[in-house]
Amino acid sequence: MANSELRVFYGTSHSELGEKIVKHLGLTAGDIKISRFSGGEIYARIAENVRGQSCVIIQTCTDQVNADLMELFIIIDAMKRASASSIAAVIPHFGYARQDRKAASREPISARLVANLLETAGADRVVAMDLHSDQIQGFFNIPVDTLTAIPIITNYIKSKNLKDPVVIAPDTGRVKVAKKLADRIGAKLAILHKVRSGHHQSEITHVVGEVKNKTVILTDDMIDTAGTITSGIDALRQASCNSDVYVTATHGIFSGPAVERMTKANCAEVIVTDTLPIPKEKQFQGLKILSTADLLAQAIRRNYENQSITSLFD
Repeated sequence: MANSELRVFYGTSHSELGEKIVKHLGLTAGDIKISRFSGGEIYARIAENVRGQSCVIIQTCTDQVNADLMELFIIIDAMKRASASSIAAVIPHFGYARQDRKAASREPISARLVANLLETAGADRVVAMDLHSDQIQGFFNIPVDTLTAIPIITNYIKSKNLKDPVVIAPDTGRVKVAKKLADRIGAKLAILHKVRSGHHQSEITHVVGEVKNKTVILTDDMIDTAGTITSGIDALRQASCNSDVYVTATHGIFSGPAVERMTKANCAEVIVTDTLPIPKEKQFQGLKILSTADLLAQAIRRNYENQSITSLFD
């Protein structure tokens, strides 16, 4: 057992999830004061003694990603200057994760920059859910725990007893994750062959695998504008899959035309988690939101008690 006390705080980006995690831990949320100056600058003050304590700050990245990250950096800095013994940043949806490489000349690797800024601010550990690519872990010189929502999604899908299920990877990059989901629910695997012509521009050329008359489960790490997902659904229906199409993703961003596109897609169900807040205006018929609070709470507790969290990765 750790010698220092565990103190868990959360920022303003997703206070509902933060409060759920704290309750799962059986704790009271740490007292933190966050406000904005009239010029837009963020102010944060830790309103209790954290000297020598093990501090956790929960802050996800929403569509206000720049403000969310800046608030996180400032809170971490405040904790460091208040002499916290350790600082863990729990970032369920890690911002800028898609900018993880140079796809064209003179581009930044923004995910690496965010990693550098977190370390510079004073974070000792990062906990995230389903990073866009595993290589992001290598951008850090501090421990990174990448949890996955697969067990949560698997349990929910199993409860539905779907007939002749086939899990669909939206591209070759998601095959490994899709295969894990398929194995867990006893389903076959198929792959969409996707060609990207630019940012947020892609085309599904054909389906690799048997989907005719099957119940398909299209899985991805996130749904942003829903362009990739809906074009994939169109390709699957052209391949004569069962009319019941299920979509799963860890992060439901639903930006721009996403809600309209998903509504028109007429899926049997769209299954996401609560790594981001999904306001009422972005919710639609068939949307199912699963909680990650217990999983994240277990990771926080096990890190604090210096226990293995390997089983949580599974």
